[in-house]
Amino acid sequence: MAEPRPLPAPGHMGVDYEERVDFARLRDYRLGRAKAALESSECGAFLLFDFYNIRYTTQTWIGGALGDKMTRYALLTRTADEPWLWDFGSAVRHHQIYSNWLPDENCRPGMLGMRGAVAPSAGLMVSAIREIKGILEDAGLADSPVGVDIVEPPFLFEMQRQGLTVVDCQQLMLDAREIKSADEIMLLTQAAAMVDGVYQDIVEVLKPGIRENEIVALVNQRLYSMGSDQVEAVNAISGERCNPHPHNFTDRLIRPGDQAFFDIIHSFNGYRTCYYRTFNVGSATASQRDAYTKAREWMDASIQMVRPGVGTDEIAAVWPKATEFGFDNELAAFGLQFGHGLGLGLHERPIISRLNSMTEPIEIKEGMVFALETYCPASDGYSAARIEEEVVVTADGPRILTLFPAQELVIANQY
Repeated sequence: MAEPRPLPAPGHMGVDYEERVDFARLRDYRLGRAKAALESSECGAFLLFDFYNIRYTTQTWIGGALGDKMTRYALLTRTADEPWLWDFGSAVRHHQIYSNWLPDENCRPGMLGMRGAVAPSAGLMVSAIREIKGILEDAGLADSPVGVDIVEPPFLFEMQRQGLTVVDCQQLMLDAREIKSADEIMLLTQAAAMVDGVYQDIVEVLKPGIRENEIVALVNQRLYSMGSDQVEAVNAISGERCNPHPHNFTDRLIRPGDQAFFDIIHSFNGYRTCYYRTFNVGSATASQRDAYTKAREWMDASIQMVRPGVGTDEIAAVWPKATEFGFDNELAAFGLQFGHGLGLGLHERPIISRLNSMTEPIEIKEGMVFALETYCPASDGYSAARIEEEVVVTADGPRILTLFPAQELVIANQY
């Protein structure tokens, strides 16, 4: 039987001679999934503040600096074909010109206070909720619950004061986002392909004398020049900083014989990577090699479990217990033997860990995309190996998106 063709990562441009990402189809798919989630609920409308839910439903995006300010919001109702979007300043006019899938009248200016920088007493929240309630009243939905994903307490209190019943809809939106379309998978593949290339750059410069922060700078420069729309984070961890894992970078100088691992988190057209690789600088000890071999074994065991119908508890069960690699309990070790969905958000469904999956497993489904991460401390007490692979669940099992070589420990600039 012939090997399946690689998942396509065709490039950034739209062309007439190949079928690539169909963005109109992508928009229809995402809005359709969100509408289906609303229809399955008790709610008359979803009011969305989560930046990724807003992008999923309205197909709009503005600078990441506003993503944590709680000033953008969208309203999806049972009775309207398209959502309403309240956005920041002149972005509204830009949407009216360029985001033609949204009616002009549905794009409105919004400002709630920038996470309290303008106090609730200024009345911005009062008037915003009055406007939202008016839309619901016109649609005959004001007496139905309103699903909200994330919210500032003063906004929630004001919704209740104005007589709206508020319930949680984040669970429903995460359910909607867990199955990826062919277009989403292509964008995730392209994002991973960009990191494949960046790891080649890292291997070439990973020599004694370079600093962790210099590698972070290199990664940012290369990804933005390749077309990334957000480099969310780059972990660069080396030498004695590998164990325990600090989840950050410093200005530490790389030294001969270091074990070093990196995590590259960025997005292409909104779709993210979480992509660890471990290298040694010049040479490796037996202890470092053993740690890498064990991390790889745990990784391969978990990948082999991935197929539709398997529970996340079955995947987590092949990983070691926290006490087996130096931690008191699963909470203390959370994130080291770990799986998480990827999409517009970095941590979507499913979340796979001994902390949660053993008691509340989720069924693996065709079309899910998630990352699997393993970590093994070395017997020397300070080195450690970290590996991560991104997988797409197909009817025939997992397909790997992260292609930079990781079956064996790579020695950069070997002596």
